[in-house]
Amino acid sequence: MNLTCNLYVDGEFEGVINSKNEVNIGKHGHVKGDIFANRLVVQGFVEGLVSADKVEIRADGRMKGTIESAELVIESKGIFEGNSVLKNNSVPSKKTKETMQNTEFNASQINKS
Repeated sequence: MNLTCNLYVDGEFEGVINSKNEVNIGKHGHVKGDIFANRLVVQGFVEGLVSADKVEIRADGRMKGTIESAELVIESKGIFEGNSVLKNNSVPSKKTKETMQNTEFNASQINKS
């Protein structure tokens, strides 16, 4: 399923979901398959690979599989079983790289003293 709009699933779905916006799995929702979206909110159950900029597993939500995201939020009583991979959407600027190098240089000098 390829979408350019938000999607709310509160039933059973098996397959691949591609959305350029938000996918919300309701409390009665059960998805078995891969989800590619800008944002995913899980209140039901998802089993498979998820790739999104932001993934939220709410208190009643359960996720089993692999999550690739820049931001992962798991509320209290939310369940996640599987692997999480950090998805880096931004490349550090030259100034940030220089600051990081200077910080490492200064830290190594402090350790030698």
